[in-house]
Amino acid sequence: MRLAQDLFFFAYRDLTAAADAILSELGLGRAHHRALHFIGRRPDIAVNELLSLLGITKQSLARVLGELVTRHYVVVVQGPRDRRQRLLSLTDAGHDLERRLFERQRERMLAAYRDAGGPAVEGFRRVMRGMMDEQTRSLLEPQPDLARSARPAARAPAASVLLRRPL
Repeated sequence: MRLAQDLFFFAYRDLTAAADAILSELGLGRAHHRALHFIGRRPDIAVNELLSLLGITKQSLARVLGELVTRHYVVVVQGPRDRRQRLLSLTDAGHDLERRLFERQRERMLAAYRDAGGPAVEGFRRVMRGMMDEQTRSLLEPQPDLARSARPAARAPAASVLLRRPL
């Protein structure tokens, strides 16, 4: 079990290092990366939902979102039914940055997946899911691959919203 923990820590360190170099050049950090990731995966995500997904404080998210909005990576709009609700989407620049970060990590993951083979990859996925609590596992619904689909508008239509479960 100690070896498994070591493997997990070192794999995470090396996987994040690939994106950290880009983030560092831009004066951004891993919190920005996580926000970009989930906003990109769930266009029109509500701020409260993002808070739950990230498991961070409102103050921390406000700092991260403030910077992403100021740099024109994220756009915030009012909810269509509840004007108090704030919905987040990536701008074109945000999509470009998120894709760039993903591609850096994808290269490393793809090489490892190819080396391990299909059955090992499926086993890895089972182990990763097994380490998550039930509520977290429920968040893993299939999401569209934005890199392969046409880039959505800065504010995607409501029909493209995939995850609207209360957390």
